[in-house]
Amino acid sequence: MWDRIVESMIFYPVQGVAMTPEKLGIDGEEIFFTAEDGVRLHAFYLPAPGARRALLFLHGNAGNASHRLPNAAELVRLECSVLVLDYRGYGLSEGTATEAGVYADARAGLGHLIEQRGFPENRIIVFGRSLGGAVAVDLAQERKLAGVILESTFPSIADVVSNGLAGRLLGALAGQRFESASKIGRIRAPLLYFHGDRDEVIRYELGQQLFDAAPEPKTFETIPGAGHNDLTQVGGRRYFERIREFLDNVAPAL
Repeated sequence: MWDRIVESMIFYPVQGVAMTPEKLGIDGEEIFFTAEDGVRLHAFYLPAPGARRALLFLHGNAGNASHRLPNAAELVRLECSVLVLDYRGYGLSEGTATEAGVYADARAGLGHLIEQRGFPENRIIVFGRSLGGAVAVDLAQERKLAGVILESTFPSIADVVSNGLAGRLLGALAGQRFESASKIGRIRAPLLYFHGDRDEVIRYELGQQLFDAAPEPKTFETIPGAGHNDLTQVGGRRYFERIREFLDNVAPAL
């Protein structure tokens, strides 16, 4: 019972599709594939013409993949094909979100890029935002990825909710859920980390703590004045230029 209560306080899925690549006037397709436990997953694949590198986009705990399509389209302009995944219970994916389940979903997304799209693992970058950062860290352990991009994420869920009596209670119930601090040291790919210094959801210092636990090579980028959900807007052109620089360094466009 406690597991379901905690998960209902972590995951805020929105089902259905709010927008499509066609409606946004961008090249892309809706696809379905199956996780290792048989759950049917939905995703959007946005190809970059002639791209020799790909990015797996792992979003946060609310909304669904369709809400991230405008952001994904900006990443495609960096000469990188993008797969935006709906976790189980989100969008048009089957099932109900759990910690173990979303980890399996990320593995399925990576497998799709390798097995169906033909990208070598060392030409794939995993991008995790907020809760998706914890999913990205779990996925990236001991893998031979080109790189990892984390944004506005945390050492563990318990760290995020530790303020106040209710927060401490939820933190105690959450235990070691989405515990990235002990995993990030096993990442073998270069790391680029973004965090806004006015993040009202995941405190800036939590991002610094997780970054400090990561091995080199790594870079921390502060977005001055940015909160939790506006890094792309506040960061503007420089934000995307920094991502392009990272992509060109870890997986040159060729």
